[in-house]
Amino acid sequence: MVVDLRGVARTYRRGSREVMALNDLTLGVDEGEAVAIMGPSGSGKSTLLSLLGCLDRPTRGEYRLDGILVSTLDDDALSRIRNRRIGFVFQAFHLIPQLTVAENVETPLLYASVSEAEARRRALLALDRVGLSQRADHRPAELSGGEAQRAAIARALVTEPRLLLADEPTGNLDSVTGEEVASLLESVHREGRTVILVTHNEALARRAGRVVRLRDGRIDTSGGLGG
Repeated sequence: MVVDLRGVARTYRRGSREVMALNDLTLGVDEGEAVAIMGPSGSGKSTLLSLLGCLDRPTRGEYRLDGILVSTLDDDALSRIRNRRIGFVFQAFHLIPQLTVAENVETPLLYASVSEAEARRRALLALDRVGLSQRADHRPAELSGGEAQRAAIARALVTEPRLLLADEPTGNLDSVTGEEVASLLESVHREGRTVILVTHNEALARRAGRVVRLRDGRIDTSGGLGG
């Protein structure tokens, strides 16, 4: 099992008030699965994604990633896990405007102490994989929205992570471009990658093997759409 959450809760303080973003959540995701996380605003989707990506820690409960109990790791170990085992794709792309597309894709490898020559080789392979090799020397401002998201996916895949996390990956795209990105994510999953995505898009969610719906920080078993 790649992802194993057991009895996870996450609370925050807002002034004198305690807000429970996740409440006693248990979820397992096997290797090679594609899972869509849906739910209304405030249901806990973003909090869950942050926990899965080791960007945050549960207030209580256990999270194991590839069998590793995340709560036992220090900040350096968490950084290594994020860099080597997890790929992130964001709605807003988060490409660095001053760098070329290839340099953006290389960035996670350079943080992992890969040589510049090897990082460039692997970045170009990743760009070819998403159909963007011809844009390697362009800047992000020269890309369309779909191209920018494909570049972001290449950057997420360049470290060959075990787990790909995508937060509203088609949210900033028109329907045609969104379909292209959805098809790319589907092909990434078919290659054996474990994919977990947060989305409000029912059509995109249906392309995943499983849909998990959240409501009020819990998994919603009522059967309603809630997306």
